Amino acid sequence: MLIDAPCSICDPVAVIPSVATGRLDAATFANVISATPLVSIDLIVETPQGEVLLGLRSNPPAQHCWFVPGGRIRKNETIAAAFCRLVQNELGCELHLGQASFLGVYEHFYNNDFSGKTGATTHYVVLAYRLQIEPEVLHLPSEQHDQYAWMTPEQIANHPQVHVNTQVYFLS
Repeated sequence: MLIDAPCSICDPVAVIPSVATGRLDAATFANVISATPLVSIDLIVETPQGEVLLGLRSNPPAQHCWFVPGGRIRKNETIAAAFCRLVQNELGCELHLGQASFLGVYEHFYNNDFSGKTGATTHYVVLAYRLQIEPEVLHLPSEQHDQYAWMTPEQIANHPQVHVNTQVYFLS
């Protein structure tokens, strides 16, 4: 169920006063990626009928592949605050962590980085959460996805352009 009222959990500054609010510059981010895994959240967004939202990624890694929405957790940002920020940025609505069910921890490995540089591997430790949403409440951005589609788990598992790191959420 969607709750429109904002909550203090969704305000990172209210949770951790020293939260980093901006993005790292490209050189710093490249150094981080080369030395450490990134921690992220993937959002498995389902309609009440069981269709799942995927976006066609416009940037690396996983460029030109269908992928679930999600993003990185920032330094000093709690998981709950990151979840709220990512839902707002990736789906255009407000939800808090308690409205999702935790699917598990996954690892994603890529042979390139955010710039597309081959050989600059990227390693994500991913916290996957499932949420059920009516599609009409979503306001989907175009920053990282060229288009969006609703697919059944069967379509996701068998579609050649759905990234394997998304397909794994639907393999039994």
